[in-house]
Amino acid sequence: MLTLLVFFGHALQPLTAPFAESQALAATRAAAVCKPHCTTKLQLSRTSSPDRDHSTRHIRTPHASEVAKAYIGVVEVAKVAGLFESTAASPHKFCRQLLPPMQLHKTTTLQTNAAVGSTSKCPLMRRVACGKYVKTQQVQCAAACSPAESSLAAAVPCQDRVSRAAQRKRVIVCAEVGNGNGSSRQYDYDLITIGAGSGGVRASRFAASYGAKAACVELPFDYISSDTKGGVGGTCVLRGCVPKKLMVYASEYADDFRDSVGFGWEERPLPRHTWSKFLEAKRKELQRLNGAYKNTLKNANVELMEGFGRIVDPHTVDVNGKKYTTKHILVAVGGKATKLSIPGADLCITSDEALELPSRPNKITILGGGYIALEFGGIFQRFGSDVHSVFRQQLPLRGFDEEVRKFAFEQYQAAGLNMHPGYSPVEVKKQENGLLTCVVEDKQGSRLEITDNDYVMMATGRTPKVANLGLEEVGVQLGKKGQIVVNEYSRTTVPNIWAVGDVTDRINLTPVALMEGMALAKTIALDQPTKPDYNCVPSAVFSNPNIATVGLTEEQAVEKYGDVDIYASSFRPMRNTISGNAIRAFMKLVVDPATDKVLGAHMVGDDSAEIMQGFAVAVKMGVTKAQLDSVVGIHPSSAEEFVTLRSATRKVRQKEQAAVAA
Repeated sequence: MLTLLVFFGHALQPLTAPFAESQALAATRAAAVCKPHCTTKLQLSRTSSPDRDHSTRHIRTPHASEVAKAYIGVVEVAKVAGLFESTAASPHKFCRQLLPPMQLHKTTTLQTNAAVGSTSKCPLMRRVACGKYVKTQQVQCAAACSPAESSLAAAVPCQDRVSRAAQRKRVIVCAEVGNGNGSSRQYDYDLITIGAGSGGVRASRFAASYGAKAACVELPFDYISSDTKGGVGGTCVLRGCVPKKLMVYASEYADDFRDSVGFGWEERPLPRHTWSKFLEAKRKELQRLNGAYKNTLKNANVELMEGFGRIVDPHTVDVNGKKYTTKHILVAVGGKATKLSIPGADLCITSDEALELPSRPNKITILGGGYIALEFGGIFQRFGSDVHSVFRQQLPLRGFDEEVRKFAFEQYQAAGLNMHPGYSPVEVKKQENGLLTCVVEDKQGSRLEITDNDYVMMATGRTPKVANLGLEEVGVQLGKKGQIVVNEYSRTTVPNIWAVGDVTDRINLTPVALMEGMALAKTIALDQPTKPDYNCVPSAVFSNPNIATVGLTEEQAVEKYGDVDIYASSFRPMRNTISGNAIRAFMKLVVDPATDKVLGAHMVGDDSAEIMQGFAVAVKMGVTKAQLDSVVGIHPSSAEEFVTLRSATRKVRQKEQAAVAA
């Protein structure tokens, strides 16, 4: 329940007044009885916070979300007390004077617009901010108080410190609640997250900042994941995006050395690369990041439980044999690399092992045509390996713009990758000398043997890592791929069990998991249902050359809009004109002719990810082609090509063709 107390100067006076409350709380009456000489012992700390403005007010409360929801009640009580006459403008001024900026024990940050309507102008309505811990003691009253009355959850000015300026009337909001949703049941935690990857860490720490008592479960750290090993940071940080990008950086130097000759630098054999030294440096960085993520959880007051988490029932999680109860459970365990079911699959490696190879392979065959396969192909090719890329379709990167796929395929060949389109792996076998032979077959049954491989890598997909979590036993529905089925708010078929990230198989990108985690924290900790926004999510492939894209492909745009205008350009970057590097760049805009809105932007070439991040903002905001044309380019740069594409390369008019056919 909620108890509202009104203080007049030093004395705690009784006041009864009903107050309106939004759905979660029933109407209550404010009541307290204390004598005029009640005193307090508490330590206040006036501090500043980088994310705090002058409208910040700090309130100590076990469930500050309920305090925020009671704002209407504060206004009502203040009206009864005669602090102001109307609710038009006075409440906002009143709330600014409610409390001086200060930080108290277990304070909590809240975004509270949804509690009483997004149009409120009152600063208290917008935010009840949080800070570091400061020790406090409960109010000691001369009169006998009930537990609810003596367990004050807000600052009461100490009698011997109150100045005349502080003698004005104050309203203090106090909360004593159960688990925050009207239930009387008490749990060990408000939220337990299974999986401390990008999405899980983000959801946990922000839920904690919003007032939830949160814990996060993760397996012990290792460079290669397994059923018993993982690590705080998850796939992206420990065995995905980050270590892969470090390998991309390391491999790029080989091209730089070769390209320098065209600019007058002395031609000589490439300097020797010490693989073990790079591996040591990479591991050191991953250890640092693992520690940094642990500190992030610690600083956010999220308890880290190291071990395997299994769901026992909708409100219980077992970690290494010890059971914990929780109001909400979040599953954010991500996915794992999978292997094809072919003879010799046990001889193959996945991306996990590829990041931890003890030495550079002289020859490697990579199975798969997705971004992971092409990224590792570029890495090993630049390092000097003989790389063979095998994939079933005629072009790699299914799901990308068809023109981009075709252009990228040509550039991969120009860079030195041995491409084998239209082939499927049949068998991997070990040769007498210990090397591997990969047997592949096309649709006509013609076979090709790629021999003498140091490694055969399977980059043939990832699956959600849901084994032994107890999901189906408690009623959580799984999809055909093993993914957790969720609604638009990331809620599973069990109301208080949620899931974000790759385990849901929506858009399997780290920034998307972060977005989902943020939305979920607001949904469960602030009672502000928030949907992840999947519109115009940019993505990149760090192959050689890079690819970046945002918005619709040409094929998607034609299907959705019928008529589209295409602006495209292929050119040789200035750097490559003198260096002799054969790699070209490609840029493309997809435009809706009816509205002039840019529906999609695509690029193949160096630094495309860096360039596309900026254009992604414009596309997300609904930029038109005319607005892009009005932008002055940065010269000389590749990026300026996006704002100098004046003439349409082609115009697709399906609607007109359909009208003629009719």
